[in-house]
Amino acid sequence: MTRGRFLFVLGCIAGLVGIAEALRSPDVPAAVVAASMLATTLRFATPLTLGALAGLFCERSGVANIAIEGMMLAAAFGAFIVGALTKSLAAGIVAGMVVGALMALLHAWLSVTLRVDQIVSGTVINIMAAGVTGFLSTEVVRRQAISGAGLLPAWRVPGLSEVPVIGPLFQQQPIAWVTLALVVVAHLVLFRTAWGLRVRAVGELPRAAHAAGVSVARTRYAAVMVGGAIAGIGGGYFTLEAVPVFEPMMTNGRGFIALAALIFGGWTPAGAWVASLLFAAANALHINAQQFGIPVPAQVVGMFPYVLTIVILAGAIGRVTPPAAIGQPYVRD
Repeated sequence: MTRGRFLFVLGCIAGLVGIAEALRSPDVPAAVVAASMLATTLRFATPLTLGALAGLFCERSGVANIAIEGMMLAAAFGAFIVGALTKSLAAGIVAGMVVGALMALLHAWLSVTLRVDQIVSGTVINIMAAGVTGFLSTEVVRRQAISGAGLLPAWRVPGLSEVPVIGPLFQQQPIAWVTLALVVVAHLVLFRTAWGLRVRAVGELPRAAHAAGVSVARTRYAAVMVGGAIAGIGGGYFTLEAVPVFEPMMTNGRGFIALAALIFGGWTPAGAWVASLLFAAANALHINAQQFGIPVPAQVVGMFPYVLTIVILAGAIGRVTPPAAIGQPYVRD
């Protein structure tokens, strides 16, 4: 992400916080609103960041991924059902990662092996995930009245979590903290390891990578499945950290917003995270508007993340450079 875009994102987040402070009820301190906005923004950025990181590994290897939504939705159901049956939140997280990786394996098989159009492959996965999870939610979860295993507890940073105003920022649940760590890990893996170099090579110049002895197919399979496992953690966020239930289509388009964050962030881990914060801030305004009595119709505020997605993508197209071989099946001579 360029410095200009970074400053743009910070300005937008500050503006959204300012709107919340300006329109709050008179009996609510401005500092309370600001702290709540920032903490909510960090929490809401979690699934967006995970979805963006999932797309990052896929697309850096040259495989376009619009299936983030379907991967997260299927993983949310898998995490919920396994967590409910085992009464183990940890098992639920692992199940979400496995389901996400399996959905990614399907995407890789269609895209890399069968050379299906990658946009069509992603669309198929999204439709399949919506249909299967909707059916199982109605026919299995509701009919048998399966209840969730609960929610992951908040992890508080000693000392910092007690600081006035900024304390809520350091009272996040485990997946939120894991997400921050994954941003750093993803950067180190992609830009500081030999495997990361191979992933970027097959996404830019697959023929040159093959000539250097790199297996394009194996590298793309591995990168797509790593992305799927990360999307699986994002799916687990919805049913193990946000709410202890599964509802059809509960990802609510966040996979597509994550893809927008990835593009706006220039296909880098840090850029994707910063862009995710911007979209999350728009969503946080919606929640805090209800909590602090901000006199703006909920429907209007609820549109902000999606309108922002359109505006940002419209401004980003033509100004960002995707991996050169993205969306192009590799055919050996």
